[in-house]
Amino acid sequence: MRIGELAKRAGTTTRALRYYEQLGLLPARRAGNGYRAYGEEDVRLLRQIRTLQDFGFGLEETRPFVECLQAGHPHGDSCPASLEVYRKKLSELDECIARLEEVRSLVSEQFARAERERDALAAGAAAEPPQCEWAASAAPDRNTGES
Repeated sequence: MRIGELAKRAGTTTRALRYYEQLGLLPARRAGNGYRAYGEEDVRLLRQIRTLQDFGFGLEETRPFVECLQAGHPHGDSCPASLEVYRKKLSELDECIARLEEVRSLVSEQFARAERERDALAAGAAAEPPQCEWAASAAPDRNTGES
């Protein structure tokens, strides 16, 4: 099959396929007429790459999975190198989740503090304004103008 058909079947663009070829993730085979030629195994490679990318893997992280498929294994994650990439990705995700939980906790504390302050201000605004004690006794008598 030609590059346009492969791109369509894999749900990507011809430009992406050329880039994968540059990176060595997609084999560059040429037909007698000079056009790129692809087979069903290339569709499998691309689906593996796309699935991993959808999960957040970088292109270089997909390499062991692609090589595993190219070696004839039934799944891209059947090889030790692929399993190691999974291990590293899980570790990265665990670190990221821990950091997000820390940040969430801090934001939650700030939010609770801000709500308490807002509620205190609202409660204070609803109360009678404080009266000056001396103002009532020192105020001039309105009838006479004397204090």
